[in-house]
Amino acid sequence: MNPDDLHHLGRYGFDPDLFASWQEGVRSGELSAARNTLQSTILAPEPQTIQGLPKKGTPEAEELEALGREAISRGELGAVILNGGMATRFGGAVKGAVKVLGKRSFLGLKLEDIQRMEQACGGEIQEFLMNSFATESSTKRHLEENDHFGFTPERIRAYNQFVSLRMTPAGKIFKTQDGGISPYGPGHGDFAPAFRDSQCLQGFLDAGGRYVFVTNVDNLGACVSPRILGHHIRSQADATVEVAPKWPGDVGGAPYIVDNKLQLVEQIRYAKDFDPDIVDVFNTNTFTFTASALDREFNLGWYFVKKTIEDQAAVQIERLIGELTRFLDCNFIKVKRTGAENRFLPIKTPEDLDAARDEIAELYD
Repeated sequence: MNPDDLHHLGRYGFDPDLFASWQEGVRSGELSAARNTLQSTILAPEPQTIQGLPKKGTPEAEELEALGREAISRGELGAVILNGGMATRFGGAVKGAVKVLGKRSFLGLKLEDIQRMEQACGGEIQEFLMNSFATESSTKRHLEENDHFGFTPERIRAYNQFVSLRMTPAGKIFKTQDGGISPYGPGHGDFAPAFRDSQCLQGFLDAGGRYVFVTNVDNLGACVSPRILGHHIRSQADATVEVAPKWPGDVGGAPYIVDNKLQLVEQIRYAKDFDPDIVDVFNTNTFTFTASALDREFNLGWYFVKKTIEDQAAVQIERLIGELTRFLDCNFIKVKRTGAENRFLPIKTPEDLDAARDEIAELYD
């Protein structure tokens, strides 16, 4: 690896000592697919442990709505849009900049939703983007070309997730066919440490921020919700986790009891004979956090992930945002994934977008 590579990666928080320890872990087998498996017993929570939101229009729902709107009106809410990753599923285009409805992009729709809620509640929601080295420049250009979607440039604060290098299955630095290195973003588990290290968290707290809504840029169902914010505030939890009904064929993490604590366990940690259908919901990767609870270091796990890059076997080490639930007091709520109150509409491929465009238009128009 030449010095120019290190300088470029260092700008995004590349840690050569940590990477060297991963190389040794892959070589020794300490980091492997088998080592990903959770050793503790995984149990289903008791029935009715995870409740849905109170039905819209009921007295309880109105109470929660008012609680959330008041917090927004006081400027206590921030929104973090997870806009990192490797920009590989839409033909190399950064997904946030992909057009969804006419000229309106994923990122544009997310910011449009925030504006709409600011106008409805009379307060300012602080916006943050977690980019990656692969999405940073294109996202900045997209914002500039669209006049920051009605926001002043300083209103949309961006920070970057970290970066590391892919390895071969033998723990050597993976090289592409042209002889180059292959960097990647090591997962959405970067959210909390990068938010803190970038000083975005401290700036948010200093400005009176109290609650942080976190969502993937490609989940167009996950809009700002005063009712969910109110639910979080009333719970007095560190984190509110949105889970959705599980449909046949769904894959992903879900809430289970591990070591006497209800927490998210991602699929990568399941044993081969584990039955994930012992629960009927799964993780949407949408959270509301009490911001002060994020102002600490979290010992999130690092997990071995196999990839195929240019028809070659590669390994990357990742961490998961859901593992924050191991350390935080959590409030789980079951949200809808159909109809006018759909909060889980993930768009992973161009085919997903084509299939969901009418539903997206109904949600946003």
